[in-house]
Amino acid sequence: MKKYVPFRMNKPPVSFLLDKKTAVITITLLILTMISLVVSTGLGSMKIHPLEVIKVLVGSGAEQYTVVVQSFRLPRNVIAILVGAALAVAGAILQGVFRNPLASPDIIGITGGASVAAIIFITQFEKASIHLLPVAAFLGAATVAVLIYILAWKRGVTPLRLVLIGVGMDFAMHGLTTLFLVISHIHLTSKAKIWLTGTLYGTTWNNVSIMLLWMLVLIPLTFVFGRNVNVQQLGDEIATGVGSELQRHRVILLTISVALAGSAIAFGGNIAFVGLLAPHIARKLVGSAFGGLLPVSALIGALMVMLADLVARTAFAPMDVPVGIFTSAIGAPFFIYLLYKNQNR
Repeated sequence: MKKYVPFRMNKPPVSFLLDKKTAVITITLLILTMISLVVSTGLGSMKIHPLEVIKVLVGSGAEQYTVVVQSFRLPRNVIAILVGAALAVAGAILQGVFRNPLASPDIIGITGGASVAAIIFITQFEKASIHLLPVAAFLGAATVAVLIYILAWKRGVTPLRLVLIGVGMDFAMHGLTTLFLVISHIHLTSKAKIWLTGTLYGTTWNNVSIMLLWMLVLIPLTFVFGRNVNVQQLGDEIATGVGSELQRHRVILLTISVALAGSAIAFGGNIAFVGLLAPHIARKLVGSAFGGLLPVSALIGALMVMLADLVARTAFAPMDVPVGIFTSAIGAPFFIYLLYKNQNR
């Protein structure tokens, strides 16, 4: 039985090999995500049967359920899927480019840069429109990423230097975050701390549409340039020897990763460890080839954030606990395990 199925198109000229196992796992995860979306949308203070949720989605649901589903729960669940997928793909890119299993947006300072910018915006520009918060978070992530790359440059950039500089930058960003929390008014500090923990509370369809636009642009670009990661994983010398424009591709991939992480952090807050954990699970399922790793990572990340948010808003009702608490509870022990596993490498 053949492991791969060839796929070819003449217009546009596209050809690739489809791994049957990867296709089955991807379809299975997609079905699980859709089922979880329906079930999660029906759970809450008002319990709605999954069939009623489906009726609302197709436009024939009862009026008392329509407002709850369409205005409150569905946009929150959809943004959870988008945020989880963006963080997971950003983490997969960083781990592939750096060839380091510990790389993720929240470990190497990108999340920290977005957090500092967002905290400055929340605490120092109280009267500014909240719609500008995503812009601030993205600019913070991009600024830190540029600084990391400049500081790591020495006749090119090596993955080890990028990770070491990134970890140092992350500590610096945590220090700046604490500084702005300390010098701010107490009512703004509490608001900022909730955002830092990671929350999807109050999500609107406007947030979903903006985040979806980012994803529709960035995810296809990730697939286009992601194939270069397969070559880079063989080492810089081999990648250069086979004709890969190593530094240019590395800059492009890092830019895509920063954009994905920045947009996710802007709308979901500081949701930790998804970018670290999801690619590892995906790699166990389908291997390290980027063509299969990216969609599987995205779906696992989406499931992680959506299910964590479901627990966050139902387990302690009527309290709405930030989703970042639950992702950290899962991710922190896994991070310690990775450190132990890789201590002799």
